[in-house]
Amino acid sequence: MFGNLSFSALPFYSVIATIAASMVVLGAIACIVVITRAKAWTYLWKEWFTSVDHKRVGIMYVIVALIMLLRAAIEAILMRVHQATAFQQQGILPPEHFAQLFTTHGTIMIFFMAMPFLIGLFNLIMPLQIGARDVSFPVMNSVSLGMTIGGSVLMMISLVLGKFSTGGWSGYPPYTELAFSNDMGVDYWIWALTLSSLSTTMTGINFAATIYKKRCEGMTLMAMPLFTWTCLCTSILMIFAMPAITLATALLALDRYADMHFFTNGMGGNMMNYINMFWLFGHPEVYILVLPAFGVFSETIATFSGKTLYGYTSLIYATMVIAVLSFTVWLHHFFTMGQDANVNAIFGIATMLIGIPTGVKIYDWLLTMFRGEIRLTVPMLYAIGFMILFTIGGCAGIVLANPGVDYQVHNTLFLVAHFHNVIIPGTLFGMLSGYHYWFPKAFGFRLSETWGRRACLCWIAGFVLAFFPLYALGLLGMPRRTAEYFDPAYRPWTLIAAVGALIIAAALACLVIQLVVSIRDRAQQAVPIGDPWDGRTLEWSIAAPPPEYNFAVLPTVHGRDAFLDAKHDGSAYRAPEHYEDIVLPKNAAIGPVICVAGGAAGFALTWHIWWLAIVGVATMFAALIVRSFNRDTERVIPAAEVRETEEAWLRLAHSLPPRDRNAELSIENEGLATVAAE
Repeated sequence: MFGNLSFSALPFYSVIATIAASMVVLGAIACIVVITRAKAWTYLWKEWFTSVDHKRVGIMYVIVALIMLLRAAIEAILMRVHQATAFQQQGILPPEHFAQLFTTHGTIMIFFMAMPFLIGLFNLIMPLQIGARDVSFPVMNSVSLGMTIGGSVLMMISLVLGKFSTGGWSGYPPYTELAFSNDMGVDYWIWALTLSSLSTTMTGINFAATIYKKRCEGMTLMAMPLFTWTCLCTSILMIFAMPAITLATALLALDRYADMHFFTNGMGGNMMNYINMFWLFGHPEVYILVLPAFGVFSETIATFSGKTLYGYTSLIYATMVIAVLSFTVWLHHFFTMGQDANVNAIFGIATMLIGIPTGVKIYDWLLTMFRGEIRLTVPMLYAIGFMILFTIGGCAGIVLANPGVDYQVHNTLFLVAHFHNVIIPGTLFGMLSGYHYWFPKAFGFRLSETWGRRACLCWIAGFVLAFFPLYALGLLGMPRRTAEYFDPAYRPWTLIAAVGALIIAAALACLVIQLVVSIRDRAQQAVPIGDPWDGRTLEWSIAAPPPEYNFAVLPTVHGRDAFLDAKHDGSAYRAPEHYEDIVLPKNAAIGPVICVAGGAAGFALTWHIWWLAIVGVATMFAALIVRSFNRDTERVIPAAEVRETEEAWLRLAHSLPPRDRNAELSIENEGLATVAAE
């Protein structure tokens, strides 16, 4: 009845694993108890779990991302501390547990932290920026969220029952074949990734359709904000890149479950087929992660420099060129695997070329800041840290584009340093910048600036100390994935890296404290009018938090910085001539059902509980069929209710004095900015 699941699956193979599993279980129990005592289950079900409002879906994506960030960052800290203590001895972790952390850290950071974070920000902001009331397919949006949460839950369950894969986040066969990894770890990895990749593919389709079809009147493609442009290019990358990883994991599952031989060394299989499919996804994935951050920085740098974004058109073309070139460089991830020199040279040149449009972006952002009225808010501090650190990481990437150099350092910590030098400033800093920038829009109050600055300082300092020493270790020859070493030359650098990891732990603590303090002081930090930063784009033109219908009347725009233009010509905060009934989609239970059924099916397939797997898959298909017969899918908000909500907000806006930029960090800032001339 329980397949391969038994008491031996409990995590007693390592003290740290036991503690981690206990924290997961106790945390889950604590959440259930708190929600039950607050009698909030009905509220959560009606207002959040079944909601198809793009804003609430986006917020739930970000919550998932922050939870998974906490876990993956702790795992990274454990690995750095382990290596600092692993000179001529085992260190704090058993070797197999270290290998598990190596895999879970990468898998979570890519698929269950960065992806949900960027999708959450896109969900929250993109429809507002284009003047839409929702995404094109709101119910599919909820289903996508459900599948992502299902995969995340599988990742958390793997801490409690059984072990995770030791095959790395890329899951290369033949090591991940059944002959070499005959436990449940690789299966956890396969089904968690399958749920994530299917979710992301649907999200890409949804966002692309929304941007093509739901833009408000007057908003041409060349009038869209840069954040929306990066959403469009990222969505196209999702549509074409994610099926490759879905297919690769499906074929690997057939090898493991049905004795196929797609990637084995014999019986006609070829492991290089897997590696090509994985990196056909993997390199566009790098830009799926980085392009949204480029969009965030384009918004924050323009806003906090008080200037129109320099080189708007060139930034768009650079984004599109990056998106196209990202599909042409996948082979540089395996320069060492036996291709001839001509093939390596072609991909090396393509890899160098992709640095050109990225350089264009850096110069455009610098020129936007030039002679601007720069305000060093938390989002701007992340942007400045990004430009410096990302440029260094990008230069390291140009060095690695040389196949001869790459052959020498490919399997060393030099490559780990480069990858993190690009992804952490280029993705995590971007997401944190957007989190601070749009938090007031989502919740109606600002985050604590003091704790935000402390967190930002710790992130930047911790990153430098944790990863720059890895460049030196790589040049000294220290292999990546090293669980124990004997060369004394490595030890000083591993100790410095461990100090950096502890500073990153302080950054995480600052983020948690910041959120708690901000919620406590939310009345003093409230910005109900919705424009705390003297914003430029449409999302700042409505209340904070936004009403569920977003816009009482869909806007008409005549340029790129539509809200800034409205503030200059005096048309902002005006009541429309008349109000109309607004039609919105009803809540749908299919998202939570898919979440539970998909997670249960993945868990059952991992442990060979076949009856549960059949029930889970059948429930997913049944939910889709039942939903297809539902014709009662819309509800109407009467015009009188819209009028009442909007007029109350407008009365408040007209009763408050506007605040200039020098007061935007004070309690006087209630979201009504003084319009500054450019």
